[in-house]
Amino acid sequence: MNSPSVFVRSDAVQLQDFSRLCEQQALPRHYPLCSEVQANVPIYQAHTLRDAERGAVLDELHRLFSQGPGVMVVRQAYTDLAVVDRHSQVFDAIFAQEAAQGVAADHFAKAGSNGRIWNALQKAALHSPASFIEYYANPLLGLIAEAWLGPDFQVTAQVNVVHPGGQAQQPHRDYHLGFQVPEVVERFPLPLHVLSQYLTLQGAIAHSDMPLDTGPTLLLPFSQQYPLGYLAWRRPEFIEYFQAHAVQLPLNKGDLLFFNPALFHAAGTNRTADRQRMANLLQISSAFGKPMEALDRERMMLALYPCLLEQVRDQVLSAEQVAAVVACTADGYSFPTNLDTDPPLHGLAPQTGQQLMLAALAEGCSVATFTERVQQLRDKRRA
Repeated sequence: MNSPSVFVRSDAVQLQDFSRLCEQQALPRHYPLCSEVQANVPIYQAHTLRDAERGAVLDELHRLFSQGPGVMVVRQAYTDLAVVDRHSQVFDAIFAQEAAQGVAADHFAKAGSNGRIWNALQKAALHSPASFIEYYANPLLGLIAEAWLGPDFQVTAQVNVVHPGGQAQQPHRDYHLGFQVPEVVERFPLPLHVLSQYLTLQGAIAHSDMPLDTGPTLLLPFSQQYPLGYLAWRRPEFIEYFQAHAVQLPLNKGDLLFFNPALFHAAGTNRTADRQRMANLLQISSAFGKPMEALDRERMMLALYPCLLEQVRDQVLSAEQVAAVVACTADGYSFPTNLDTDPPLHGLAPQTGQQLMLAALAEGCSVATFTERVQQLRDKRRA
């Protein structure tokens, strides 16, 4: 008996198979920790996720991203909105600096309709360590990321500002295979199509209130379940289906939106005359995948350490908050490395940047000593 081919061409996609999946309904009883379901999107209250048993949260959110609608919203993830506003000021300063340098604003939209900061994580860490620390000390970010990706995930961020009149994107899937043309996607076996979505989590932190007329993200719940979706999203019939069935949810400043990267989605049109829509877009990668952006994490560690050490000494941050900041800063995975010069210390894996940074903070190492240790780590891992 012949088995179906695992290498599939673009003309194998079927809209009726896709639409059947997208017609599913997300019911509140399937997601007991959510406060409600709006337009097939479970809505969570931040305090509920913080207070619930961690294992229950991880299990529910993983099921939601894989077998469920693939998208969730968290209300009031930042209760102190001044933290968000201060980080918006950091972004504004980076925008001004890059404009003065003639840096191109955006690659994914018509010129002038968007403003974008690539590698915003590293740029913010170097520009304002204090703001970076208070902003990324939110443990909810890591909790949601770990539910999908497991530990040692790698955070990257890109700021997006949509100006009044900025037009909607075409629906698409995201990194990894979402960034490849169909001819390349066809070369990957179908199990790799599925694997692609397990290597990344897409997120957004709202830096402004986003009523519907500002164009918050258009979403198609359950669309991530279609196995041929990376071959389908450019096809006209799928675009038409998306435009007829996609949903939007208003967000408030300080809310979070997270979704499976295989979910069909698109930034909406900003129909206002005077309101910008600003979001810090998080693209969080599995320890086992390649992030989209190259970051100098050792440089980030050195920039943040003096401020972070002072706050640890003054007991400004809890151990959970410190761990949240370090998880967004340093590399949490031991590989790739040079095993001749970086042998395992305990078990089978060498020390990670996160382990080094947390140990230094716990010991109260001086900045000079920490700098030496980071340089030693860099040297040991060099090819």
